[in-house]
Amino acid sequence: MSDRDMNGVERRLDASDEIDMTVAPVVESSETKYTGAIFHVDDQVIRLTTHDGGAVRIRRQVMRHAPCVVMLVHDCATDRYLLEREYRVGPNLYAFGVPAGLMDEGETPDEAALRELHEETGVIPDDTDDANGNADTTNADADPAIVIDHVAQCYSSEGMTDELANIMVIHLKRWHTGERHFDKDEHVASAWVSWRELNDAGIVSSNATIALKHEALRRLLNPESSEGSAGSGEDRQKGHKKARS
Repeated sequence: MSDRDMNGVERRLDASDEIDMTVAPVVESSETKYTGAIFHVDDQVIRLTTHDGGAVRIRRQVMRHAPCVVMLVHDCATDRYLLEREYRVGPNLYAFGVPAGLMDEGETPDEAALRELHEETGVIPDDTDDANGNADTTNADADPAIVIDHVAQCYSSEGMTDELANIMVIHLKRWHTGERHFDKDEHVASAWVSWRELNDAGIVSSNATIALKHEALRRLLNPESSEGSAGSGEDRQKGHKKARS
């Protein structure tokens, strides 16, 4: 949409409410009401400006949370995907999902994704030296061991948290397995499954669903792409051996 069209849309929206949304909201006060292991909750008073220059004050609670990575992982050689299952407190059940985790301070989304992938599943792309995704430059002319589709950056629930989810699909071409590293209260089961089995698992996480929809579109539009093809017969056999290891 062009800037001109967007300005027209904004004017029509602006006319439907007393708040002047061209003026930035102002946080007048913020008090931390709860601090937990991985997030805290702030109680805020925000001032909004009306079209006549007046003010409207609203109160909101926001859950402060580190950004995260959510990754659908695809083994190109076998055309299989990593499915996980673990306890999730929100729905209070053992939920099916895809690898995900919090970003550490100073990490890029790709670095966090490769670290979390190693920690949760033991999967390490062949052209990375360590769990932070530092590249091995000894064979710079070789095809990359992974291709990452950066799908979207989405707020998990913009009405209640500032958690920003970096959603991606990781296509593995060459990889090996290492030791998994879990937090002491983390219990994650994982398995390589077919595309059909992945979709039949009943994943209900919104962020994981976005990754699944992106991959479904890729498979529909470009099923023979190098990032997602099943590979040669020899590659398929090698991939199956890796998946069983």
